[in-house]
This record gives sequence, C-alpha cells and structure tokens, in this order.
Amino acid sequence: MKALTLTAYQEFCFGESPAPVLGVDEVLIRVAACGICGSDVHGMDGSTGRRVPPIIMGHEAAGTVVEVGPEAGAWAVGQRVTFDSTLYCGSCAFCAEGKVNLCADRRVLGVSCAEYRQHGAFAEYVVVPGRVVIPLPEGLSFEQACFVEPTAVALHAVHRAQAGPGQTGLVIGAGIIGLLTIQALKAAGCRRVYASDLSEARLQLALELGADEVFPARSTPHLKEEILARSAGQGVDVAMEAVGISATVEAAIDCVRKGGRVGLIGNLAQNIAFPLQSVVTREISLFGSCASAGEYPRALEEIAAGRIRVEPLMSAVRPLAEGADWFRRLYEAKEDLIKVILRP
Repeated sequence: MKALTLTAYQEFCFGESPAPVLGVDEVLIRVAACGICGSDVHGMDGSTGRRVPPIIMGHEAAGTVVEVGPEAGAWAVGQRVTFDSTLYCGSCAFCAEGKVNLCADRRVLGVSCAEYRQHGAFAEYVVVPGRVVIPLPEGLSFEQACFVEPTAVALHAVHRAQAGPGQTGLVIGAGIIGLLTIQALKAAGCRRVYASDLSEARLQLALELGADEVFPARSTPHLKEEILARSAGQGVDVAMEAVGISATVEAAIDCVRKGGRVGLIGNLAQNIAFPLQSVVTREISLFGSCASAGEYPRALEEIAAGRIRVEPLMSAVRPLAEGADWFRRLYEAKEDLIKVILRP
C-alpha cells in the first residue's frame, strides 16, 4: 500500500509500505481522509519522544470498511466509519468505568515511543480494534469526520471543567483545540465566552465561531484586568488553557473567579512554573484533560447538526503524496494554517 512514513526526524518518504495485517478483533479500513494533528507536527522533530522513526503517523481519520475480523463486531464492508485514536483494551478497571483514555494498556494510533509502535492512518489502509470504530452519520463528509477526534477532545475538556449553562468562560490559545473548545463551551450553554491568542487572524476566526470578545495577546498585555473589567471584578467561571506553557497557565488561573475552575488541555511543556499560592488561597480547581472518553458519538452529532462548525477550520485538503511538504509548512509556521487534511 502507499503510505507517508516518517523515516527519520523531519524526513518523510511517500511510497510502498507493508499493508497492515488484520487481527481477529480488528477492522481493516480504507482511509479516505486524515488530518495532520499538532502532536504529529511537534513529534516529527523528536522533541516529544512520541514519534520515533520509522512510523506512519496519523490518527484523525475516516474511511470505509474493507474487511472485518471474526470477533470485531457487526461492521459491514463498505460502511463509512471513523475510529477513536485511543486504542483501549476494554477490560481493565479504567475501561470498565468508561475512562478509556486512562486505559492501563492504552495505545495511540500513529504513535511510537519506548513502550510501543502503532502505525497510523497516513496510508491507504489502517487496522483498528472493532470496539473503537464508530459509524458516520448520513451526509457527513470524510473531511468533516477528520475533526471528530479534536472535537471529542474539546467536549471532554469542557465536561471535565464542569462548564455549563449561564456561566462565563475564557479560552487561552486559539489553535484547533481552542477554536473547538470555544464552540464546545457555547454548546454547553455558557452565556459569554472570551478568547486570547497571539494570532489576530485566529481570533477573528474565534469571533466567527462564537466567541463574544477576543483579546490579542500582543496588544493586550493585561488580560487579567480586561477580564475583571467585564466580570464586575470577579473573573470568569471557567478558563480553558489550550497552550501548555507557564505564562498561559498562570494567565488562566489569574482570570478565574474565587472558587473558579481551570481546564488544562495544552501540554506543550512537560513542566511549568505554577502559582500555587493563588490556587490554594482562592480555592481554584484545576482539571487535567487527556484525549477523550466516549465523546465521539456526541462529537459526530454536534458536527452533523452544525452546532460545532468545522468547515472554517479546513486550511487545505491535499493528496497524501504532498504530505511531506505540508508537514514542513506547518512546522515552519509561516502561514496561519489551522487544519490540513490529506487524502490517500
């Protein structure tokens, strides 16, 4: 089969690769479209240690069923599907509680690290366990379905942070996850949602997607004061941090009210400076959020219904053969690209 393989850090090869072997509990899927995730871009240079070459990356994908293992479930050849990027065991204590993102034997599609190598979906075919496969609604395109994974991440984070009707929210970081989190907060019933980012173009997009007001980080150095001025000096009910560095985590904590909540989605840095005294004395609750845990069906529903809009987030849809060039462009970050989708 044709595949885009990371053969060395920052080096790709598009060409023939061994086709995946179907297991008894697995489904073979012909990939129709696969999105380039920020974690792929960050991982391709070796900085994360999660994309050790050689590896076929890619986990935001959709396609059609080609073959079904005898213990994979009642999937039909030709059925249009997507699949969870978290390959959970389905039998451990965490899986039994529905916390599949914390599975004791968790693997992530398109990741290779010290513990495992799991080839992904930047290829003509991919195999995944039948338990992670999800049918696509009628009318939903394969390209739209590539947004199900990041949408599920945003929905999970908003649920973890206990955002709900009538509350106010702030999203720091208007990348793909941040832009989807803005919409997820609105879908949860938040009455006002603010956003902050370095990119004014992304903040304009945030406004189009439902943010009530935005604050360019370069021209708004005192975000805390701006938020306090709009909340009677109290701060927002919930702040969602979608970057993962010291400055933005501290800003999120500064901008919530006493007893408020901070959702931590970004993890760009492995360790950060932390304003412990502010969190303790103001009784701030912090919620770490990893991947998703069963939100795929709802994510599909939200996208199909138009309550979460993904079309404005598509920067390009290109052939998989051009993947190396698009990875380079995303890595160099000279353009304000949001989501690039590759088609085998």
